[in-house]
Amino acid sequence: MSRCAPSRDSARPRSTSRMSARTRGMHKARRRRPRRATRLQVSAWAAHATLPPMEPQERVRTALAALGLPSEIVCFDGTTATAQEAADAVGCELGQIVKTLFFLADGRPTIALVAGDRQVDTSALAELLGVGRKKLKMGAPTEVLEFTGFQVGGVAPVGHLHRPDVVVDESLGRFERVWAAAGAHNAVFEAVTRDLVAAIHGQWAAITKEPA
Repeated sequence: MSRCAPSRDSARPRSTSRMSARTRGMHKARRRRPRRATRLQVSAWAAHATLPPMEPQERVRTALAALGLPSEIVCFDGTTATAQEAADAVGCELGQIVKTLFFLADGRPTIALVAGDRQVDTSALAELLGVGRKKLKMGAPTEVLEFTGFQVGGVAPVGHLHRPDVVVDESLGRFERVWAAAGAHNAVFEAVTRDLVAAIHGQWAAITKEPA
């Protein structure tokens, strides 16, 4: 385990000008569609809406600092891509690992932050978002990368390329502190749970269930 040094690589992530026609259409549709009177509050997560081009881990570090959160990122020799792998590496409870999951709710991008020992109740999430169950789907890896700028297995809850709605599994409230991916398959950061959720304007909700 080691502290990840700030990246000096100037590699450029995908810019909004290179979004696919499908993704551009998704955003246009979102602007045209009248807002439903749902229980979900739209995130005002402006801190990383227009971050300059930078490496994924550095984008996470910058977003954390902008949100007033500790910005130390920890890297491991092995992978932390799954919740269990991350918990084993960190030495914490499985539930303390935040899974950052990307959904499309009738085309509307939504991020769900879920405890590592829980699974999403898609019916509950769809109801919260005001869409039918069949209108809710998990984003494909290419869609996740296009929207967040992160590869699956390293998606952080901060530093996305575009501004999402954010729903938070209320079971994460069991823990004072949690760990989340930091933009790479072997990088994580620690945060005070309620500070993180407040900083990203997440909506607490009962959206998970215990694994079968």
